[in-house]
Order: sequence, then structure tokens, then C-alpha cells
Amino acid sequence: MHSMSMDAQAHPPARPTVAAADGWRAPNREPSLADVFGSIKVRQGGSFWAKLVAFLGPGYLVAVGYMDPGNWATSLAGGSKFGYALLSVALISNIMAIILQSLCARLGVGAGRDLAQACRDAYPRWVSWPLWLFAEIAISATDLAEIIGTAIGLNLLFGIPLEIGVLITALDVFLILALQALGFRWVEAFVVALLGVIAACFAIQIALANPDWGAVIKGFAPTTEIVRNPDMLYLALGILGATVMPHNLYLHSGLVQTRGYGPSEADKREAIKLSTIDSTFALCLALTINASILILAAATFNVAGQHEVAELDRAHALLAPMLGSSWAPTLFGVALLCCGLNSTVTATLSGQIVMEGFINIRIAPWLRRLITRAIAIVPAALVTIWYGAKGSGELLILSQVVLSLQLPFAIVPLVMFTGSRAKMGVFVAPRWLTAAAAVTAIVVIVLNAKLVFDFVTGS
Repeated sequence: MHSMSMDAQAHPPARPTVAAADGWRAPNREPSLADVFGSIKVRQGGSFWAKLVAFLGPGYLVAVGYMDPGNWATSLAGGSKFGYALLSVALISNIMAIILQSLCARLGVGAGRDLAQACRDAYPRWVSWPLWLFAEIAISATDLAEIIGTAIGLNLLFGIPLEIGVLITALDVFLILALQALGFRWVEAFVVALLGVIAACFAIQIALANPDWGAVIKGFAPTTEIVRNPDMLYLALGILGATVMPHNLYLHSGLVQTRGYGPSEADKREAIKLSTIDSTFALCLALTINASILILAAATFNVAGQHEVAELDRAHALLAPMLGSSWAPTLFGVALLCCGLNSTVTATLSGQIVMEGFINIRIAPWLRRLITRAIAIVPAALVTIWYGAKGSGELLILSQVVLSLQLPFAIVPLVMFTGSRAKMGVFVAPRWLTAAAAVTAIVVIVLNAKLVFDFVTGS
């Protein structure tokens, strides 16, 4: 069995190339993430639970993007300024994410192509190239948040200066290469292990904070004030951008194809089902952690009258006196560092999918990683050197708003492709799912339009 698994990794099972249907202009000859395509064995004829275990993993890599350091900044700012009110935004964002990620799994398995490949096929170059550029901007904004978050984590735990920490983050490429050399399951195991550490850290901190659970439950109910209050809307969009992330849509549609499921319609339907279960459970974990960050900020900073806590280092410094425990800031720093390390993995993979899918340029993953990181390191280094932690915190929130603005350019094509019978055939999304995703897209576009209008008019 072990030898079969090793062979599968060395020579991924070749599923039949998806033929050019009426809706696609050309066959998809190149698999997504070719180096790990179909490398994880799915035992044919095994039990439901055995197959589910085989499919567990991609959802957790996607979930990482929903709790990256940029999310921390927006959640801390939202919790400290508005208490529990923005928990509803975290919940709604997570529901949107579950809907959209299920479509990604459907596209990857049903059409046999990732979102970037689908865009390259469906649109002329004057459309697909700007979409590629927007996707790269989103990945750079994500990477920026990861760099700053990891650097702050290193500073909080070990006293390493921020500007040095920013440079150290460039070394993460070697960690990723080492994990990928062991096999893709090791990458997934590394991510899941760190997620477990993060969850444990926040469980302890929430217990120490002892929040008002009645107010917490009430906070999950939406209110119109979120739209009427510009400051609240800005943070709400930041949370939305940090939760539903554009690069995750490209990432998930590629990651589902790492499973060695069969070529038949029944095999693919089962793969879509199991991949959706995987991502739904993983995103529920992400919601728990996201909500924990906001609840922690509301129960400590907001209650104490500290309404402007967006900087991670300030939050770290305030936790010990407010929670009465010297362990609290250490747990905060450990969780932050784990988030930063986790996010580097997903940024690398999504960058590879986007570049190969849109412009069909294949370069070594380590080189792709260094290019992406170099683009993000320059502004991060400049900001940390000139403005320190305060400027870094503001840059974190800005990066999440940039991500929010990029969202429509990924969501709209995804909804269009998966809702097209010509492109998806028998795997076309049910009408109710397409309708829910369309509503999600409309909400995102309207909120973004309002944000831009408020910014231009200064209101």
C-alpha cells in the first residue's frame, strides 16, 4: 500500500483530459498544480469515512486564509471599537465563504480546471490579463499581511526588531520546499497542526477574558448601523476582505485536484460532495477562531474603554494587565506566529495556480515564492522602518480592504462558470446555489461601491 502511495506521488494518476465542451474554447491539457496533481490516493470502493479522510486537507489550507494576520488587525479593531457588533459580519462572511468555496470545489472537479485556467479559456486576453493582474495584487496584499504579522509575532516573542523580522520572513520559502519534498500530505499535516495550536491558544485566552456570552450571542444578529456608520462599514469591509479572500477561490479550485479520484461521473460527484464537506468543516473552525479574536478584543479592550486597538503589539502589551495573566501575551504571540507561518504555504500555492493558469508560465515554486515575497517585502520593510508598529497595523487593515476590492473580479467569473450548463455539463451548480452565490456577489459589489463613494466624497 505504501509503495502504491509513493508511486502515486511520483507518477500522479492521469485523469482523462476534459474535452472542449460547447462552453469551453479548448481542452484543458495542463493539470492544475501538476507536481502534486492526483497524488493523494483515494481508495476505490472504500467506506464513506475512509474516503472522507482522504479528502480532508484542502479545506484547511483554504481556511488558513480566513485567519491570517490581516484578519487579526481588522478583528481587533472591530472588537475594541464596536464591541461584539461586528460578529454578525464575521458570521455572514463565513456563510458567503462556504457558498463560494463549494463552487470552487465544483469547478475544479466538474470542469477539471482551476479558476485561473477557466478565466484564460473563457475570456479574451484584454479581459484575462487584467484579471491576472488583479489576482496578483490580491496575493501581494495577502503576502504583505503575512510578512507584517509574522514579523510582529517574532518581535513579540523573541524581541527581534520588525525590520529584521520582515527580512527573516523571506526564509520561509525553504520551509515550504522542505515540506513539499516530503509529500503534499506533510504540507496539509503541518497546516492542521498549527491550526490546532492557534485554536488552543485562543481557547485559553477566551477563558481568561470571561466575555459576556449574552452580548456575544446578540452580536451575531446583523444591524443596519453597520451600513449607516462609515467607520463601522470600513471595518466590516476589512473583515469581509480578510474572510472571503480572492486568492482562496483560485487556490481551492486547484487543491481539490490533488486527490486521485476516478474519472467517472459518480466518482466526480462523490469528490465534489466530500470536498465540500471538507471545506465547510474547515471554515467553521476558521469562524470560531475569527470570532475568538473579536470576542477577546471586545471583552478586554472595549470593556476597559480602549477603543482604538488595531495594532498587534499594543494588543499584546495590554493583554497581561487586563487578563491578569503573564501567559496571555505569550499565547497571543504564539498564535500570531503560527498564523503567519501557515499563511505562507497558501500564498505560495495560490501564486503558482494564478501564474500558471492565467498566463501559462511555469517556473520553479521556489522562484515564484521569492518573486511574490520580494514584491511584498519592499513596502512592508519601508513602512516598518519609517512608521514602526503603528504604521504596520494601519497597513494591515489597508491590505484587507484592498483584498475586499479585488473580490468581485474573482467571484463573478466563478459564479458564471459554475452556473453554466455548457461549461459544467452534468456538474452545473443547482439553481439555489447559483442564486445564493449571485446574491453574495451583489452584496460584495454594492458594499465595495459604497466604500469607494465614501472615500471619494470624504464622507
